[in-house]
Amino acid sequence: MSTEHQKLYQHDQHQTLENRQRLQNNRNLMLWYHELYRQVFRSVPDIAQKRVLEIGSGTSPLKTFLPNVITSDVLVLEHLDIVFDCHNIADFSEIEDHSIDVMTLTNVLHHLRDPIHFLRSATRKLKQGGEIFIVEPYFSMLSYPLFRFLHHEPVDFGISRPVLDTVDGPLSSSNQAIPHMIFFTRPDWLKELSEGYDLNQTRVEFFTSLAYMFTGGISRAFPIPYSIYRPYLVFDRFLARILPKVFASFFTVRLRAK
Repeated sequence: MSTEHQKLYQHDQHQTLENRQRLQNNRNLMLWYHELYRQVFRSVPDIAQKRVLEIGSGTSPLKTFLPNVITSDVLVLEHLDIVFDCHNIADFSEIEDHSIDVMTLTNVLHHLRDPIHFLRSATRKLKQGGEIFIVEPYFSMLSYPLFRFLHHEPVDFGISRPVLDTVDGPLSSSNQAIPHMIFFTRPDWLKELSEGYDLNQTRVEFFTSLAYMFTGGISRAFPIPYSIYRPYLVFDRFLARILPKVFASFFTVRLRAK
């Protein structure tokens, strides 16, 4: 690793720990995640008894809600169960082949150097019929200008392939547009997953409009009382569900392995 990349890695490592602490101190944001996980995993019976692997657990609070999850990240962090580069998951011997019931990524896919390669490789570890759940930004009429102009991560819909041309730090590198393109505007990219997944079983849903932004996100906490934020979140989820192309800011995807 070059000196420059080492500095970026260390920056991302430090930033992840800071973000994790901020998240856990933000009651409204923790509620947002709680409701997200309820929606994502509601179709999985007895998930507390399943073998669940989370990719990109650096900041994630999932283990707070699902203690049996195996946490992982490319960053070396003390609170993780496993540290590895998920692009190499097919050859990662610490996880037995076809041993995982559920794999999950929350706002991680757009940080991956080659998300299609990862998704294809992940089937090596999923059981037959195992599922992978993905949460990513959705570009609606409302959310596009917010993600494009107010959020620090890049948005580039002009790419010819779903890969990151430049990779700096694991957290620093991203293109928020890639997951949206794979699942909504580039069916040819999605078709590349057909060998390992039953695409007829793919389920796409939408989650929240401005509710995430009103928590202040990772970087700050807005002084909205919890007693007000909680009922607002119900209304906000309703808007995203009934008019996703207008209001939704996030989408969830379930892929099922063959």
